[in-house]
Amino acid sequence: MKISKKCDYALRVLMTLAENYGNGPLSIRELAQRNIVPKRFLEHIMLDLKAKGWVASLPGKHGGYYLARNPNEIFIGEVVRYFDGLLAPIHCVSVNHYQACPLETACRFRRLFLVIRNQIAHLLDQTSLSSALCGEPVMQREVFDEALIGGAGI
Repeated sequence: MKISKKCDYALRVLMTLAENYGNGPLSIRELAQRNIVPKRFLEHIMLDLKAKGWVASLPGKHGGYYLARNPNEIFIGEVVRYFDGLLAPIHCVSVNHYQACPLETACRFRRLFLVIRNQIAHLLDQTSLSSALCGEPVMQREVFDEALIGGAGI
């Protein structure tokens, strides 16, 4: 599974707003700087987040954006689905973007990707912004630890 830049940026900003929850709004400039997101692109993302009801804005000199819902009530899965639409690794196991394959009825490979889809969906749907904030940042050595990944190519 690979998420789009737009989804990545939206998740970054939502996490920043979750960290700041209850402490007032953050300006678009501050959100862009903290998350290394182009301000112009972020303006469009914020409109999407606002339309979905995840964020609200306060106009004026000391205004900005803040979470409109408790960070316990916003789940990573719903954000990814909203921006990218697809959690399934291949189309023949997708509910919303299903595409038939001529080998479906005999394919054993498909079963594995159905399990992967279900595991990804379950994990993302159970992870709120609040619970994601409780995790530690991933260190580079963890990403490249071959004992965990089973070799190169990921």
